[in-house]
Amino acid sequence: MAFDFKKEYKEFYMPKNKPEIVTVPKANYIAVRGKGNPNEEGGAYQQAISVLYAVAYTLKMSYKTDYKIEGFFEYVVPPLEGFWWQDNVDGVDYSNKDTFNWISVIRLPDFITKNDFDWAVKTATKKKKLNCSSAEYLTIEEGLCVQIMHLGAFDDEPATVKIMNAYLEQHGYENDFSDMRLHHEIYLSDARKVVSKKWKTVIRHPIRKL
Repeated sequence: MAFDFKKEYKEFYMPKNKPEIVTVPKANYIAVRGKGNPNEEGGAYQQAISVLYAVAYTLKMSYKTDYKIEGFFEYVVPPLEGFWWQDNVDGVDYSNKDTFNWISVIRLPDFITKNDFDWAVKTATKKKKLNCSSAEYLTIEEGLCVQIMHLGAFDDEPATVKIMNAYLEQHGYENDFSDMRLHHEIYLSDARKVVSKKWKTVIRHPIRKL
């Protein structure tokens, strides 16, 4: 059986639909940064997703090539994730998607080094005929956070965020957004195959104790 992050780390990928506090450890990611509306057809966000998956699957399938990664074991490519923010906005303004800044990421297994990553970027660029130079090897340590499973369309997230904020207030915490600590989403549904009212998205916010 291939290692599946969602099953092995349920506390980070499969929260309940009520808020909970977690401490998220350091992890490495394939990341692509950009700006603009994620729904724009053929736009920067959709191009970024293509790059992420090209590199992710090159690494996943590396064992079938001459390139050998030390400590490699077969695994399921983890879900797509995104860190989102807008300049001079506290939290997220869902009504103005054109002003989004984002870092789209896919988690990497710990055995994948920067050298392995660089190999995958070069190999994916050549084999897929897709410029993958925008991909970077990014280490993120989220630390103390509140998270919840949001069910439904992305535009309905504000109601879920309200529930998170009320929970923080009741339990003596507050949001702790900064340039380094951002609104985080983990996408567990394939939006092309599942109707929006059934989409599952982990929403995670950085917090601190009051």
